[in-house]
Amino acid sequence: MTDLRSALADYLALRNNLGHELADAARLLPRFVTWMEHNRQPTVTTAAAMQWSQLPAAGPNSVIWAHRMTAVRGFARYLSGVDPATEVPPLGILPRRQRWRPPFIYTAADIAALLAAAAHIRSPRRAATYRTLFALLAVTGMRVGEAIRLDVADVDWNQGVLLIRESKFGKSRHVPLQPSAVDALRDYTARRAEYRPVPGNDSLFVSLTGRRLIYVSVQQVFRELRAESGIGSGSQRRPRIHDLRHTFAVTTVIGWYHDGNDVAARLPWLSTYLGHHDPRSTYWYLSAAPELLALAAGRLEAVIGQPVGP
Repeated sequence: MTDLRSALADYLALRNNLGHELADAARLLPRFVTWMEHNRQPTVTTAAAMQWSQLPAAGPNSVIWAHRMTAVRGFARYLSGVDPATEVPPLGILPRRQRWRPPFIYTAADIAALLAAAAHIRSPRRAATYRTLFALLAVTGMRVGEAIRLDVADVDWNQGVLLIRESKFGKSRHVPLQPSAVDALRDYTARRAEYRPVPGNDSLFVSLTGRRLIYVSVQQVFRELRAESGIGSGSQRRPRIHDLRHTFAVTTVIGWYHDGNDVAARLPWLSTYLGHHDPRSTYWYLSAAPELLALAAGRLEAVIGQPVGP
């Protein structure tokens, strides 16, 4: 085993222990190290990273080169603390071409099917953990990373509020819960004590090994449940976990329209609740829902007194 390959094993183990997703890193970096070994290059340089990232050629709208460079840059940052000769490729050297992917908006039946599939996971412990986790994501619009970082102490049982600590952009916030969600978390927490958490592990959601859940495991379970339940089987958009967040935002605003509320005035509330750094991110979440566009058009027609649209 070369020094570079040994360092890669340590790097992937570290990322895994920290709960980071390993999908691209675990797939791409072994190929990069093999290429480095084949070309007898013991040290990561910007030139080597550029050369490997652009092999083979990709189409003009592809994000493959940028994905490869992102993986190598993360590895290079780690290596630079071990080998001062390592060069960390600068940001933007292979720009990522953003391609907007329309979200999959779950129906109530879709969410019910997902939770039913989770409830039938063979292990009762895993079933309880993942059913509660996915239900919490659906009713709060939280990010997956926020949910798996929750500690038991982050739940205020008296007020029915979750504390999301230093999430994206380093901001913390409070997320109020409906009484039914509090009851579900209380039930899971009571059962959690039977799951023998590893001493010192205060995480709310506990894995089979008694440790905090990691993102890659949650993704794998979600993919299995998606296939088992058949959610999205007839759709051109493959459902993702993150689409539960989109769905929460969309259904919240649709509810406001149906209730006759001032949606424009309430959108900043939703932005704060979701933990968005910029309200424009909230508007982007809502841009792919035809029902919302129809409701907005109907509201505008009522104001101006004439049809909206072509």
